[in-house]
Amino acid sequence: MIKTVEQLNALREKMQQEMALRRGCADGCTEMGGRMQILVCGVAGCQSSGSMGVYNELKRCIIENKLEDEIRLISTGCMGLCALGPLMVVYPGRVMYTKVQPEDVAEIFQSHVLEGKPVERLFAEDNDGSKIADALGHHSFYTKQLKIALKNCGTIDPYSIDEYIGVDGYQALAKVLKEMDPEDVIDTMKDSNLRGRGGAGFPTGMKWAFAASQPKKQKYVCCNADEGDPGAFMDRSVLEGDPHSVIEAMAIAGYAIGSNQGYVYVRAEYPVAVKTLTAAIEKAREYGLLGENILGTGFSFDLEVRLGAGAFVCGEETALMTSIEGHRGEPKPRPPFPAVKGLFDEPTILNNVETYATIPRIILNGADWFNSIGTEKSKGTKVFAVGGKIARTGLVEVPMGTTLREIVYDMCGGIPGGKDFKAAQTGGPSGGCIPAEALDTPIDYDNLIALGSMMGSGGLIVMDEDTCMVDLARFFLDFTVDESCGKCSPCRIGTKRMYEILTRITEGKGEMYDIEKLEILARNIKNSALCGLGQTAPNPILSALRYFKDEYIAHVVDKKCPAGVCKSIMKYKIDPDLCRRCSICKKHCPVEAITGDKKNGFVINQDVCIKCGQCQAKCPFNAILHRDRKGV
Repeated sequence: MIKTVEQLNALREKMQQEMALRRGCADGCTEMGGRMQILVCGVAGCQSSGSMGVYNELKRCIIENKLEDEIRLISTGCMGLCALGPLMVVYPGRVMYTKVQPEDVAEIFQSHVLEGKPVERLFAEDNDGSKIADALGHHSFYTKQLKIALKNCGTIDPYSIDEYIGVDGYQALAKVLKEMDPEDVIDTMKDSNLRGRGGAGFPTGMKWAFAASQPKKQKYVCCNADEGDPGAFMDRSVLEGDPHSVIEAMAIAGYAIGSNQGYVYVRAEYPVAVKTLTAAIEKAREYGLLGENILGTGFSFDLEVRLGAGAFVCGEETALMTSIEGHRGEPKPRPPFPAVKGLFDEPTILNNVETYATIPRIILNGADWFNSIGTEKSKGTKVFAVGGKIARTGLVEVPMGTTLREIVYDMCGGIPGGKDFKAAQTGGPSGGCIPAEALDTPIDYDNLIALGSMMGSGGLIVMDEDTCMVDLARFFLDFTVDESCGKCSPCRIGTKRMYEILTRITEGKGEMYDIEKLEILARNIKNSALCGLGQTAPNPILSALRYFKDEYIAHVVDKKCPAGVCKSIMKYKIDPDLCRRCSICKKHCPVEAITGDKKNGFVINQDVCIKCGQCQAKCPFNAILHRDRKGV
């Protein structure tokens, strides 16, 4: 148990010495001088690609060669370049291997570990086609990133509190407990201009000040780790790779507002994150960094984990707190706001995982340091989970003000197949689309709102020319309809009506007045729904109508889908000039919609065709075309 700041500092110095090799060799040292380090990404994404098989095979090789004392094998957090997982890094030299499979381990172990010859074929390939050994230092995916919230993810053992302490972990907590009053902590947060990373971007320091000013003795600190946006995995990755940063920050928040109890609300669908976080809390208690009389200062604070069942509405703060209390997760009218009357009717602050992960760095480096990063009204960095029609899916952390073009093209390698960028959806089902003409707009809270979107928690879905914006809006609305708690009529009924209109349009049954009705309905719901879920549900529709209204009109007037996505209005045809009359298409049609013969040619009976696309997929001569496809 660590009872004093002096003991904490002693452990920190010891761990810094032990970890100096790994960090030093990243800068180019070649002499081992200690244990070799092999890090394997062990988060859920890489596990699904087989990383634990790689880890187990490496462990077997180490044991067989009796190198347990010379090599340290670590299952670490997310390294970000998820498209190329499973990832592993070997120190000294910081050599990254990509798409590693268990069958590759023997070659890597023999060539690199035993003979000192890295295996180049498994290096990460950059935008120019070059292979890069030290991808973490020189690959274009990483060079424009600035890691604050993700600082320790992928570089330390998330199950080792000693390693976290070795990278200045719990130093921020020690600083506030020994050197700062609660008011000083809140002033630092205000001066940093940190805005909440979970959605609307409310100033963190102001939220804390509201709760601190309440006279009640019992107050609570909550963490929103529910992360329900489709395609988002920022918070999950922090909990899987650096859980102690969240624990430390929540303790700091507790000290600032006068709370002795915190809750982390995390979805049960995150088993790796739950396991890592639970182990970290237990270890923090064991070390005396949670519980009674932390670091001998008289301050007490403890944490509990509460599992959510995956309800998207529980990402809304009042619904989340209602769920923690053991009730059905439904939002409550505001005011009163949670800072006045929240969990168990007591003053409560709620921030998300990324917000908390940023706080220890602000305390240690100062508000001025944080203010030097980002834009005038959006300070610091933002983590984005980049997915969709993109060459490199992954997790990036960039300074506020970085453009979408830099993320999509410079870092993530652009759109596969040389196709055109069409739009990017930020903020998930609650956000909106950013069109191609806004690619060079600096990304921050205010610019995204001006574009009709929002920052949200950080999901960024990229769409290419083959994406139907009407169908995309229908997809997000289908999600929202399913996730609505049903408490208020605008959300319960209004979103269902919007979904029905969008379905009619995508089936070619819409009329022009449907577009006008859709926009009016969307604005009414936005202004009258009870909570953030209903208020933001119309955003994908409104932004798509703002930038891609021509697609809606094409579906309604021309009865066609310009992107060729909406099956109900698709029409396949056989180009007689390209057709070689091989009959392959006819053989693969499941409903015998293709008639004709090799002598006279083939045609598709539109009344029988079910638009399955088998004929087009099987034709070796690209002779079957969709009339709505670009260029056809």
